[in-house]
Amino acid sequence: MNKGKFYIRHAALSLLLISCLNAESQTAGSMKYPQGYFGNPLRIPMSLSANFGELRPNHWHMGLDLRTEQKENHPVLASADGYVAHIGIRPSSFGKFIIINHPNGYSTLYAHLNKFYPELEKYVREKQKEKESWAIELDFSEDDFKVKKGKEIGKSGNTGGSQGPHLHFEIRETETDRSLNPLLFGMPVRDDVPPALFRLAMYDRSISTYAQTPTLFPLKKSDNGYIIPKMPVLKTGFNTLSFAIQAVDKFPGSQNSNGIYTARIFKDDERIAEFVLDQINYSESEYINAQIDYRFYKAGRGYLQHISPLPATEGNVYHMYNDDGLIRLSDTLPHRITIQVGDANDNFSSINFLLQFKGGVDTRRPVSSADNNFVPGYVNIFEKADFEAYLPEACIYDTMQPIYYRSEATMPNAVSGLHQLNDNSYPVHEEMTIKIRPTVEIKQEWRDKIVIQRNAGNAVLKPIWQGEWLTAKTGAFGSFVALLDLTAPQINNLGKNDTVDLSPASRIVFTPTDNSGIKSFRAELDGRWLMFTNDKGRSWIYNFDEQCPYGVHQLRVKVVDLVGNVTDKTWWFKRYPYTPPKKKIYKKKKASTKPVKKKK
Repeated sequence: MNKGKFYIRHAALSLLLISCLNAESQTAGSMKYPQGYFGNPLRIPMSLSANFGELRPNHWHMGLDLRTEQKENHPVLASADGYVAHIGIRPSSFGKFIIINHPNGYSTLYAHLNKFYPELEKYVREKQKEKESWAIELDFSEDDFKVKKGKEIGKSGNTGGSQGPHLHFEIRETETDRSLNPLLFGMPVRDDVPPALFRLAMYDRSISTYAQTPTLFPLKKSDNGYIIPKMPVLKTGFNTLSFAIQAVDKFPGSQNSNGIYTARIFKDDERIAEFVLDQINYSESEYINAQIDYRFYKAGRGYLQHISPLPATEGNVYHMYNDDGLIRLSDTLPHRITIQVGDANDNFSSINFLLQFKGGVDTRRPVSSADNNFVPGYVNIFEKADFEAYLPEACIYDTMQPIYYRSEATMPNAVSGLHQLNDNSYPVHEEMTIKIRPTVEIKQEWRDKIVIQRNAGNAVLKPIWQGEWLTAKTGAFGSFVALLDLTAPQINNLGKNDTVDLSPASRIVFTPTDNSGIKSFRAELDGRWLMFTNDKGRSWIYNFDEQCPYGVHQLRVKVVDLVGNVTDKTWWFKRYPYTPPKKKIYKKKKASTKPVKKKK
């Protein structure tokens, strides 16, 4: 591990400041940003459904999610003067988004939009047609699309990887593209509620965190902060240890559980380590898998956030005040431990307890490189007769034992054994390379029709040949098998008649499926490219517009899978103005006024 990449700030002053444990100046890495420069990008009061640093699968949340009253098409406003520097349309991600550069050296991002403002929308649509691509990324100069603070730049929506109507808003440092916590800029959000703490976890750091189950302690709120119930002194057999916290932050009037901003730990009033979620690069956001107890999370038990870093954690999040941020007990005296957990508005909750080493010798043998384990910070190579794995230096965060077994694959199109290397409860940071030697002879014309399936279909990798080995990169451990794919993609039919009547329809939807995955989708109307959207990453959708005037048309759809198998279909359809049939209105018969003759 390169310890030089950790940020250690205020070290010389830390001993002087420790006695004032709740001072905001103690949060390492925090700096003053312009207050009130950026305004609310909505015309409704700012209300958060997610904050910066909230824990998400494989990344921290990099901005604020602003509520839009569960509606779409709220006007979205420029948060400050500037110019549109970049727009993008990304399926299963930001959807439609805008980045505005501002003269003070910062940029703002607005994502999950339904529309850009008309002038920009028209320009982007022309570029989509020119490039024959719905998904698009465009850069602009300072003179192209200038905006003033409060100008409407688009409509809010639910596009991309959004699960409901909202606006994703970010503030970035323009030069580095680093995302900054918007709540540090004085956004109009009231927050006087400190974080809520639930559990404390303790780890023996003489061994790998992956080789143990943490010791858990429930927390109880008291008049003097949070305590460990019925345990005035926490006695332990660990003389090198660390802690993790399970905590959430809340805002007034909201039941949402948001992410915490910082947690720091002190031993006898000496600060040991902390994390601060104030600025994060997208390139380092995956380090969240080192900040949380990943195996605990994958077991469905929730999030535990390490206050001290794992051995191979890098980036700007952690700050250490000794060599490695760990607590060491060199005697059997009780030591005072204080843990502070805070939000971006300087609301803090604290835990206070005594920690005492019981003494004695721990008989457990530490996990080391001598055990043929995977060790962080080193290249690790794993070799078997027909399976190999190459783990680069930055692949793993802590030492782990390789667990491997091989079995015969049962799939009829399998061309190799089934190889299991650990499982996906162990995180991977930098992609590792795996190699598989097929167990059957592959015809020359089939060599490009091979895929490697990971974890029973969770991911499909396109390998390359290196001699007689299939080689691919993967971002997860798990099971791997090589499969032959000779099956073309399947696509739903547009209709059964020679000329399909689409007059009643408002759109066309195709949801192709395939064994290896869809590589490309192209539609043509009367020989010209037709723009289908693929916003949620599964279905391709065309909403009828000026591209398709009334009349009879030919529609051709071509779908190609990951290994080059092709499905090419053509239909004729007609489309004319359509008026839904009027519903028949049945008048209720009036009750008869004639006397009813009773039968005898």
